Amino acid sequence: MIIKKIDDIRGTEREVYAENGNWVSRRLLLKSDGMGFSFHETIIFANSETHIWYKNHLEAVYCVDGEGEVELLDDGTIIPIAPGTLYALDRHDRHLLRAHDRDLKLLCVFNPALVGREVHQADGSYALLDEEDTV
Repeated sequence: MIIKKIDDIRGTEREVYAENGNWVSRRLLLKSDGMGFSFHETIIFANSETHIWYKNHLEAVYCVDGEGEVELLDDGTIIPIAPGTLYALDRHDRHLLRAHDRDLKLLCVFNPALVGREVHQADGSYALLDEEDTV
């Protein structure tokens, strides 16, 4: 059995900050944990917008705190995000994720699992990395 506590993730290599300062991802389960998916607590900081396109991954996101929205770039649809909302990017949807006037706290699952060092590339995606790859 694997047991992780969020306080044990803070300040380690499993706590990854966006280069643009928009978010922090605390990666509780990674590829090396052998579960076949990764599981993250992600905080999207207030009044920010992040371009995302997970062309190499599927992601499910569950909001536990804060308010924001997802704008689908293919058709302009805007989906409000609030506690209790789950959205799943089952079509590798290009989107903008916005946090409104306070931080969004999200629980995220990725398939395939992240190795832990991923940050968004210029196109909004995460590279597919192996354990020995460098970012």
